[in-house]
Amino acid sequence: MLIRLLRGGLRPYRGPLAAVVLFQFIGTMASLYLPSLNADIIDQGVALGDTDYIMRTGGWMLLVSLVQIAGSVAAVFLGARVAMSFGRDTRAGIFAQVNSFSAREVARFGAPSLITRNTNDVQQVQMLVLMSCTMLVAAPIMSVGGVVMALREDVGLSWLMLVCVPVLAVALGAIIRRMVPGFRQMQTRIDTVNRVLREQITGIRVVRAFVREPYETERFGRANADLTATALRTGRLMALIFPVVMLVLNVSSVAVLWFGAQRVDAREIQIGALTAFLQYLMQILMAVMMATFMLMMVPRAAVCAERIVEVLDTESSVVPPAEPMLATTRRAELELRRVAFQYPGASAPVLHDISFRAEPGRTTAIVGATGAGKTTLLTLIPRLVDPTAGAVLVDGVDVRLLEPNEVWRRIGLVPQRPYLFSGTVASNLRYGNPDATDAELWAALEIAQARDFVAEMPGGLDAPIAQGGTNVSGGQRQRLAIARALVRQPEIYLFDDSFSALDLGTDARLRAALRPVTADATVVIVAQRVSTIVDADQIIVLEDGGVVGIGRHAELLATCPTYAEIVASQQTAEVTA
Repeated sequence: MLIRLLRGGLRPYRGPLAAVVLFQFIGTMASLYLPSLNADIIDQGVALGDTDYIMRTGGWMLLVSLVQIAGSVAAVFLGARVAMSFGRDTRAGIFAQVNSFSAREVARFGAPSLITRNTNDVQQVQMLVLMSCTMLVAAPIMSVGGVVMALREDVGLSWLMLVCVPVLAVALGAIIRRMVPGFRQMQTRIDTVNRVLREQITGIRVVRAFVREPYETERFGRANADLTATALRTGRLMALIFPVVMLVLNVSSVAVLWFGAQRVDAREIQIGALTAFLQYLMQILMAVMMATFMLMMVPRAAVCAERIVEVLDTESSVVPPAEPMLATTRRAELELRRVAFQYPGASAPVLHDISFRAEPGRTTAIVGATGAGKTTLLTLIPRLVDPTAGAVLVDGVDVRLLEPNEVWRRIGLVPQRPYLFSGTVASNLRYGNPDATDAELWAALEIAQARDFVAEMPGGLDAPIAQGGTNVSGGQRQRLAIARALVRQPEIYLFDDSFSALDLGTDARLRAALRPVTADATVVIVAQRVSTIVDADQIIVLEDGGVVGIGRHAELLATCPTYAEIVASQQTAEVTA
């Protein structure tokens, strides 16, 4: 998965990558040439007392050093740009893919995991790309070049390389092999910490209302401790790498000096050549260390790449048609034909055999007990999920045969939990229509019974709105969400229990203001309060995922026991109150 992700993500940057290899080659070759020049200074300058030779060769060393610095800087600069661009493109790809998911795929992964995959996981692979451009490219060049240059200085000490390099590689490989499971667990532990933290932040009011701070603190502490334990276990193994490397480097240095001194004494090698050989051996071992360090990063990046590719490879269950059709009319007639829906892995369907028609200029209401499937039914209409059986039709055409954007453009949805985005009142309202004028925004606020409180907010339409709309009340949030749908002026309005946070007076005024605006539109309302839908042209009663009654209020009171029970329970509650 890692190779596949890198191959696809780095394909647009083949030119800069080729330049990285070129500059790394130039810088590494310059670095390999320096010990040879240093050996010449010692053997032919210092030993013979030739100051002019020392100055000339020293000048060459300075020039080669400048070439090395320039090559390394250019390689790092281009490598960093490629790595950052790769990370940007991968994050954008994940974001676009998640945006195409239906509610089913989002629920399968979970929001915390999707956030981790688009941040921490991408960062790990991005870091691998960066380190590859700065280390992995240089390591083989330095290894091969170091071996060639070391043999050029003295073949008699070459057996030391055959001992030191495998020892270092095997030792580091054994450590890294034990680190791989730890890296895999760390990403899962990060998911868990993100999930617990997100739940606590989102549900902070519930936590405080039930005085569950100690329990939530303990729950987060457990998740945090698991992540810490895994990180420490992996970190201890990582901490062994540097001592092992230094041990091998120092022992190798001692061995070179020990056996090299004997060869110098036997006049088989000069002191400068011995010094150069020692430097080349150090460079070879450093190259092995860099390659091994990269291998240490590869397992964690591979785990992250698997998680990223899993998201990118997941196809949405809501797929656009190969040849989308256009609706034959613009009346926005809505019809459900024997619709059923069952969640993956569930033992029974949430909805079954749902059939009804909603026409323009008429209000269709859906009521039922908690868990009857009202919200699930409403999510099928804008095609947030597809039914597992039956069909949802707009103007006589199955929505699965229409272009999704065409369906969504014609629908104004006010969800059960209205969500406002960080920004201003105006920016939230213009989600429905980016070109809406201020006058149109105020008109929508007037209808939604939100004009008064928005006018009192500092800045009016430019008043700030916090993420999720947490700086306004639940009723204000609902009215702003209704205004957002009104700004769009859709052909189909879907209200998912959108009046539950309103008092009866505001509810009545809002519904009265909505009637002339929605006179030519198809309106579907999911409601808990019967008073909200008592004047509906058609009321659909759900029970256990099936339709048990369709008709007007008076008719259902006489013919549908379930509806009569709902009405009676609410009247009893009002009398008791």
